[in-house]
Amino acid sequence: MSNSKPYAIDMENISKTYISGEVKVKALKNINLNVKKGERVVILGPSGSGKTTLLNLLGGITSPDKKGIKMIIFGKNIKEYDQKYFTNYRRDNVGFIFQFFNLFPTLNAIDNVIIGIDILNKQLKTKLDTYKIAKEYLEKVGLEHRLYHYPSQLSGGEQQRVAIARALAKIPFIGKDFILLCDEPTGNLDTETSDKILKLIIKLNETEGITCILVTHNLHIAEMFATSVIHLRDGYIEI
Repeated sequence: MSNSKPYAIDMENISKTYISGEVKVKALKNINLNVKKGERVVILGPSGSGKTTLLNLLGGITSPDKKGIKMIIFGKNIKEYDQKYFTNYRRDNVGFIFQFFNLFPTLNAIDNVIIGIDILNKQLKTKLDTYKIAKEYLEKVGLEHRLYHYPSQLSGGEQQRVAIARALAKIPFIGKDFILLCDEPTGNLDTETSDKILKLIIKLNETEGITCILVTHNLHIAEMFATSVIHLRDGYIEI
């Protein structure tokens, strides 16, 4: 019997074409991608290579061209689901971290985390203590002393830690079938702070057992973070 971990993502022949008037731009071309649960995968490539398109596709923000595809995420065949499925998938199984922190400026750190999981709690009717969960995840990212500080009172690194806590606070509601998608998450930080954030995500990946996919053009980040690296250029995965 194989001891290998099951796939979180199993994709074959995935393409994505954008149409603007009479112009067609093929952003992804016949992508094959397998990611095991618990992996840390870096998608490495220059600007315009299709990195963000692939990340948006994995996050259910956009859908692939339909012809002849295989796209299975956590054992579910995406072709069999409609837009409602994608909405629920984004809600339940995906957390995003961006280069810009996207925090609500009028909410303190703990309320920025609570606002997302409050919606999840109501929709799933789980009746969990969202304050307790938000506090727990802010403590996990080292912000137990900054719970009631507003974004304007936090450094860039601290704001990104709040964003990480907000993304991961979904886990008590949905378990380990969770993908953390990171779009240049340290692009707005200095090198020292960037390395601290990456080490934090690695630690959380190992302790929480989640799957992480990170997009970057920075080779240092790829070498530091990844258990495997995918090179993307002009919409193709380079072998």
